[in-house]
Amino acid sequence: MIAFDPHSPVIVGLVERLTVVPSEQVVHDAVLAGSDYSGIIAPDKGAVTRASLVAEAAVLPLFRAEKHRNPDTGKLDGFSCEPLPETGRLLVVDDICDGGGTFTGLAGATGLPKERLGLWVSHGVFSGRAPQLADHFGEIVTTDSYPAQQDVPGLRTVPLSPYLTKEIR
Repeated sequence: MIAFDPHSPVIVGLVERLTVVPSEQVVHDAVLAGSDYSGIIAPDKGAVTRASLVAEAAVLPLFRAEKHRNPDTGKLDGFSCEPLPETGRLLVVDDICDGGGTFTGLAGATGLPKERLGLWVSHGVFSGRAPQLADHFGEIVTTDSYPAQQDVPGLRTVPLSPYLTKEIR
């Protein structure tokens, strides 16, 4: 069995004969190669390992952001990001985008214009308010691992089959 960029490392230990295809090569080939990105942003604690691996593979600095969930309402708030460079484009790297709240909140916390922000998610559900991500990100890229539930302006979808078939051979 093959899994592309699983959300939790716990599943890897629970499934026998599971081959994991990480996202670093796909992000490099589909987004970073030939681009002018100068850094990677991990949007929350859960994304730090994944974003770190992409940053290391691309030899780019990693910047960390945080969010908080209000336990009473379940809503996200308290977005913050460590200081970012004054110039250059930055790529936010995570595994899943559903409604886009994390990324919209992060974009607001950075104060950067959309021309300086790109978004990579391995699995793009893109439900709810996800189309509004185009107001905050100049580039939005995902794979065809999950069909987008809404049209997101400018969304680019990368086919996974070349990366998965390498693992079958």
